Amino acid sequence: MKDKNTEQNKRIGLSSGDKIALISNLSTMLSAGIPILDAVSNILEDSKGSTRKVLETLRDDLTEGHQVNYSLSKFPNVFDKVTVNVIKASEEAGTLDVTLKDLRDTLRKQNEFNDSIRSALLYPTFIIVVFVLVLLLNLIFVIPRIALVFNNLKVPLPLPTKILIFVSNFMTKNTIPFLLGLTAIGLFIAYLFSQRRSFLLNIFYSLPGISGLVKLIDLTRITRSLYLLLNSGLPIVASLDLVSDVVMRKETKKIIENSKQLILSGKTFSDGLRVAKNYIPSMMIKLVETGERTGTLDKSLQDISEYFDYQVTTTLKTLTALLEPIMLVTVGIVVGAMMISIIAPIYSLIANVSP
Repeated sequence: MKDKNTEQNKRIGLSSGDKIALISNLSTMLSAGIPILDAVSNILEDSKGSTRKVLETLRDDLTEGHQVNYSLSKFPNVFDKVTVNVIKASEEAGTLDVTLKDLRDTLRKQNEFNDSIRSALLYPTFIIVVFVLVLLLNLIFVIPRIALVFNNLKVPLPLPTKILIFVSNFMTKNTIPFLLGLTAIGLFIAYLFSQRRSFLLNIFYSLPGISGLVKLIDLTRITRSLYLLLNSGLPIVASLDLVSDVVMRKETKKIIENSKQLILSGKTFSDGLRVAKNYIPSMMIKLVETGERTGTLDKSLQDISEYFDYQVTTTLKTLTALLEPIMLVTVGIVVGAMMISIIAPIYSLIANVSP
């Protein structure tokens, strides 16, 4: 039964809003002086769904004498390694209420950061989906009827019109093979993505226009996570071990690993970043160096994360502003070319029958 519960816990997930609400409620009650077990029991009364399952597990573990981080580690889809270790360090230091407040604020900023990325991707995705639907509707319903008229009238067809009719005929007369082919392609892509995910993503992250944005996103995540970990009392080496899981690019992970090795050999974090000065902005290196010198590295990292957060948001807005007209023009050209391919033979027919 215990193993079954463990497997169920691993599959449980919480939305960003529910997770922030949970952390916020715990932070508020602990700051008010309410013991952790009583706080969990109070929140549990009005909870439901996955949040209730998390709180029930937390209450049972606290009753058995375990710490909060022990319970949260049972829900890897809800609480990542950074969050669990931040809470573990704060429990050992006796600053759980303060850390939960910082964690709440960090999760809110991270949620806003992720929302800005999703919002930037929403419009291009919508345009692509609408374009594909319009294309399919034309090929499946419009082109076959027009092709029948052209065949009956023996109208000479230009090459683009012949290509459209050929594709339309293939889709409508070979529906099952067409669907099987699409399914096979989809399964092949899914297989490649599951087996060579890292390789394919690194290719995507290296594309022009994407690489710079992904680098900024990585640096934002690194600095924000490091601030949270260092502020909770974790040493820099342990913190670097944890933040390597939050980055996307292979190059960024190598920089983190090299920095960790340099720190273990007696160097500083800024020395590790300076080795990769062609990749890491000089501003970040200078601020980290200043933070190390003044003993305020965590605060410096917080300032850097806020700066990069702003940079990512601005870059996304710029890319979206550029992408929107480009996509509209591209869709207009393709749809226009399709319409011309349909209309051109009709005009040719009208010209032939005119006196």
